[in-house]
Amino acid sequence: MKAIILAGGNGSRLYPLTQVSSKQLQAVFDKPMIYYPITVLIAAGIREICLISTPQDLPRFQQLLGDGRRWGINLEYREQARPEGIAQAFLIAEDFINGDSVVLMLGDNIFSGSDDFPRAICQLQRGATIFAYHVSDPERYGVVEFDRHGRALSLEEKPENPKSGFAVPGIYIYDAQVVEIARALKPSQRGELEITEVNLEYMRRNQLRVHRLSRGFAWLDAGTSTALQEASAYIEAIERRQGIKIGCPEEAALVRRFISIEQFEALLSTMPNCEYRSYLATVAAEARRLGG
Repeated sequence: MKAIILAGGNGSRLYPLTQVSSKQLQAVFDKPMIYYPITVLIAAGIREICLISTPQDLPRFQQLLGDGRRWGINLEYREQARPEGIAQAFLIAEDFINGDSVVLMLGDNIFSGSDDFPRAICQLQRGATIFAYHVSDPERYGVVEFDRHGRALSLEEKPENPKSGFAVPGIYIYDAQVVEIARALKPSQRGELEITEVNLEYMRRNQLRVHRLSRGFAWLDAGTSTALQEASAYIEAIERRQGIKIGCPEEAALVRRFISIEQFEALLSTMPNCEYRSYLATVAAEARRLGG
């Protein structure tokens, strides 16, 4: 299984912040936004990740993240010259996918609270898996309608009159058919290759699974200034209350054994004295206490 993080777009909803740096490089409490999707993917056991962004922002991501080796992963980069829809990611990264199954994750989506994604990734054999999460403003998203038995009946992209309150979050799991499906898409009225159309094609093939996320799960879309502030406040509250960090790729890599405790400690030694390093030092000490 491979993964794509789509971190492109103009970031117009975050203007003027995005005049300074990419949306996905903005801070969500104490970490760059891009750390959160990377951590989810590492926790799900994925080592090969392709990040797609604009030509002007890619060098900044490369400076921050490098090749991923320090976290035990392989990071590749691809340019999205113009934002032409989420499904465009499969065409841009076709050579990276190279016939494998793939997770697509939007770089401005933050998830916390369960192991739903790792389990769904392990269970995928053929077709596609998407997720459903109850929200108060479903008209902003792709919306899935269920029958009384919990089966998906329909999918609509940003409907004026949503048929349900269940939105589709920005993480999708597909088998290798997704490239062929994306290639056959026609641009929508918005001029974009819609991810909902990809999901509808899997539904027509009777190969779409919709997994409802539990009530204890948190999904934050940090695409606007208000949502970015709310996401930061949420992350801060959870971290202060529980004494753990959300969106920490170093810790996820250690837990997944992508890196050893020795590599973790060597990575720690390269960091300046700061709260982030202090937290990782407690993680290292606990790992040593438990036998590395």
